[in-house]
Amino acid sequence: MPPTDANAGSSPASVHPGRTGTRAGAGPAGATVLGAREDSETTLNLRLPDEFVALFADRTGHEPARPDDLLDHVHTWVPTDTPAGRFRLEPVRVERDLSLVHRWMSDPTVADFWDLAGSQSATENHLRAQLDGDGRSVPCLGVLDGTPMSYWEIYRADLDPLARHYPAQPHDTGVHLLLGEAADRGRGLGSTLIRAVADMILDRRSACARVVAEPDLRNTPSVAAFLSAGFRFGAEVDLPGKRAALMIRDRVLRDVL
Repeated sequence: MPPTDANAGSSPASVHPGRTGTRAGAGPAGATVLGAREDSETTLNLRLPDEFVALFADRTGHEPARPDDLLDHVHTWVPTDTPAGRFRLEPVRVERDLSLVHRWMSDPTVADFWDLAGSQSATENHLRAQLDGDGRSVPCLGVLDGTPMSYWEIYRADLDPLARHYPAQPHDTGVHLLLGEAADRGRGLGSTLIRAVADMILDRRSACARVVAEPDLRNTPSVAAFLSAGFRFGAEVDLPGKRAALMIRDRVLRDVL
């Protein structure tokens, strides 16, 4: 994930997939964002076989009503109360949210890792690749007390190129994030919201036993943010473009860490 204020200890500016490829074909390249690589690690260019998608049809044989069935309908997840205020995930709508997300991506602290600070069309392509995809990655705004203030990607880590680099389990769910405004960084807000989102995932995805993330190993404030949010350090993982810290939030340890 991107660098965080060294004094923050738990408030990352952005946490993304790193240089494992972009889910949109042109995305981040950092530690908590998406990489803008078009190589064998590209995620959204991978299509699920029709017979696999068919497994998610309901018992009546109908196809899933929405493309985020692979993540148990993120659009229905209810808000949660946190020490920082009431927080919810709101799936991105390009026509409404593009200018805001692009402004955040243009912040120099974020831009170094997401590679989306140039043309607004690059950000749009990155978002649409997820929204028009098979639902393995859902881009969301993080809304705190009614104000959009962060960007999140909730994704199926077991269906992601990341799964090639660690012993993935079925339904492992990953998170990438960035805090949009500089004023929200460096005060522990990142770890508060990471914990909240991890709890949302575990609450709404009964098949998911683990929430994972892969910040750059050198980005100690980001690693600290995940540790403060109840994640444990799993392993060092060599990903394209970085050596990452595999961070894991286990369902069975949820009430311990």
